[in-house]
Amino acid sequence: MRILFLHSNFPAQFRHLAVTLAQNPRHQVVFGTTRKEGQLPGVAKAIYAPSRQARPETHHYVRPLENAVLQGQAVYRLCEQLKAQGFIPDVVYGHSGWGPTFFIKDSFPKAKLLCYFEWFYHAHGSDADFDPAEPLNADDEARIRIKNAPILIDLYSCDRGFSPTHWQQQQFPPEYRDKITVHHDGIDTKFFQPKPGHKLVLPRLNLNLSHVEELVTYVARGMEPYRGFPQLMETIALLQEKRPHCHAVIVGENRIAYGKSLPDGKTYKDVMLEKFSLDLNRVHFTGLLPYPDYLQVLQASSVHIYLTRPFVLSWSMLEALSTACLVVASNTAPVTEVIQDGVNGLLTDFFSPQAIAERVEEVLNHPNGMAALRVQARKTILERYDLSQLLTQHIQWIEQANTL
Repeated sequence: MRILFLHSNFPAQFRHLAVTLAQNPRHQVVFGTTRKEGQLPGVAKAIYAPSRQARPETHHYVRPLENAVLQGQAVYRLCEQLKAQGFIPDVVYGHSGWGPTFFIKDSFPKAKLLCYFEWFYHAHGSDADFDPAEPLNADDEARIRIKNAPILIDLYSCDRGFSPTHWQQQQFPPEYRDKITVHHDGIDTKFFQPKPGHKLVLPRLNLNLSHVEELVTYVARGMEPYRGFPQLMETIALLQEKRPHCHAVIVGENRIAYGKSLPDGKTYKDVMLEKFSLDLNRVHFTGLLPYPDYLQVLQASSVHIYLTRPFVLSWSMLEALSTACLVVASNTAPVTEVIQDGVNGLLTDFFSPQAIAERVEEVLNHPNGMAALRVQARKTILERYDLSQLLTQHIQWIEQANTL
């Protein structure tokens, strides 16, 4: 089978799939991407580049669609080059929403088109209107509706779709859900393993917390309201008042990955550090970490905080569970598909730092009494999200598409 993966941010969700398929001599794997950095064994990279970005004069509702069309055009040109080199895929598997899959049915009409559907946007009932302090106006509602245009084109064009959780699949229009298989990518449970008694020492960052008995951890791509960063910082402030030996490690970049930036150019980290008088000797910002260092953070965690609006579920929460972290998480729809309160983690009110801090203290006050939740956390991942099982099923799903 010849398969073409498409994702602007190589290798993203397709890392394990591409590598495993490439190990089979019956398969030829090409990965189309805009990212020049990085390689995968046995996988041929093919670089595409949009000719320009959406023009400033384009209506702001339509700029994402214009950028998607430009991505699609760049991929179309890439496909013409691949055909000239003799590569005609049996299956094309791309991430929906940014446009690379737009013209695949024109480039390769006999190929099966598979799309990874991560999110369908709604003005009401999920992420956009979750915070009552940020009411939507008519302009927001219209912009969000048009934002789905690239995804709707893919829903129509694709032969099969894939969504990692039931919550995410349920965001898509009912008339298209039959096309979308719910199947998580999988967590590498052999890598994300617990290490009881581990203490955090990261020489690269000159960070030595080997003396710390109470370590609160938090992981996100950015520092933003979508992932509860303001609530986290207030929670840390409350914990510092009561627990003089409690430290916090925050993994992620000082940027906005999801949602709106602040109008004055400040970051949420700046704002929260100005708002709260924190002992910064006990708050450690690591930035993004390589996987071995990130694993050490999870393995040393006394309690891990995960907060999210009703939005895409983060891999980091599942990786924390796999590492047998005691996760205190927001009682929101994507989380409750995985965590049962008091069974494999603890749930709390997204908007209440006081409630979050109280749940964290439950754990810190009873470090041995929560052992059963840690065991059940890892068991949840082993039974439902283990990469070694799900990867095989995912590959079978791709191969079955080729026979449709």
